[in-house]
Amino acid sequence: MRIDLHCHTRVSGDSNTPFEAIPARCREQRVAVQAITDHDEIWGGQQVKALVEEASEGEDDDLTIIVGEEIMTDEGELIGLFLKERVEPGLSPEETVRQIKAQGGLVVLPHGFDPLKFFRLKPKARERIAASIDIVETFNARISQPRWNRAAARWAAAHGKPTSAGSDAHALDQIGRAWVETPRRPIHGPQDLLAALREGAAEGTWTHPLVDRLHVVWRSVRRTVRNLWERLLAIGGK
Repeated sequence: MRIDLHCHTRVSGDSNTPFEAIPARCREQRVAVQAITDHDEIWGGQQVKALVEEASEGEDDDLTIIVGEEIMTDEGELIGLFLKERVEPGLSPEETVRQIKAQGGLVVLPHGFDPLKFFRLKPKARERIAASIDIVETFNARISQPRWNRAAARWAAAHGKPTSAGSDAHALDQIGRAWVETPRRPIHGPQDLLAALREGAAEGTWTHPLVDRLHVVWRSVRRTVRNLWERLLAIGGK
């Protein structure tokens, strides 16, 4: 099965992905475990999880949603997984970690080595909390250069950390670009996830951020033109 631990919905200000479209897209891309990690919020993940659980009507489902949050600390971003409550942004990395762990959650270091990721966790902070990091994202599909993923993988190996992959999807068609391939098993909680990651390998398809940005602009232009054309047709029909 495939696991993606970094994805955004319309709750994130820089994403327009609707909740309702995510389950189908995950299944199309063979993603069996999808973490929803909106910026500084968890209610998007809760909504998607509820949609999947409601559709399965209590039966075992082929898709597991993990509620997470990409949290802005005062020294850069961390991801918390298996959260029940929102973690406030702007705290120190140490306090952010404490609040994630207090909920029984896992701490993920995302895109931590890319200097062009403005909100990456600062290197000194990373070293201070190294012992508390549970998972290192070693394949981010939207990193500025693939070599920063390789740097993350070296750091994870040196510190004996399980590794993950994240599509870091901010649009629906970006979901499924990165994953950990691992033997299928149910993921009921943090320990199940850690065990699955240890048996898998992070991989995916890297896309240059400028290409992604052009796609976003193109979709926006198409949407604007389509809406304008529909209005003109409606006016002409009156």
